[in-house]
Amino acid sequence: MTLVTVLCGAALLSGLWWLAMIDIRTFRLPNILTFSLLALGLVWAFITSIDFYWHLLGAAVGYGAFWAIEVVYRLIRGRDGLGRGDAKLLSAGGAWCGVYALPAIVLIASLSAIATILIQRRDTRSKLAFGPYLCFAISLVWIGQQFI
Repeated sequence: MTLVTVLCGAALLSGLWWLAMIDIRTFRLPNILTFSLLALGLVWAFITSIDFYWHLLGAAVGYGAFWAIEVVYRLIRGRDGLGRGDAKLLSAGGAWCGVYALPAIVLIASLSAIATILIQRRDTRSKLAFGPYLCFAISLVWIGQQFI
């Protein structure tokens, strides 16, 4: 593991931690942090990866997929179900982990959120900040990729 990866990884993990804490308290993911992680992820991928294209595609597909889910859900249910900040955060996850990691990120985040709801016996109609689960999943997938 290179020094660049260690330093950028530390920035990624600390940024994800801050985003999770902010989302838990406010149900918001600030653009300054999500865009910073997105940009740093693309720079890191450009410097360290032969497959930069897959990271760039991951950023685009990550945003587009969650944006589409947000819009369709609002059309069907008439209320918000997923925030635009979650789309931006998944875009950052795609930049860091690549397009092929997006299904794993979404699966881990979703299963973690479901487990929390079941363990806490929460009302399924109550608000749930999904950002912390995305942050956890992105961290887990990115760290796993570094050791494979």
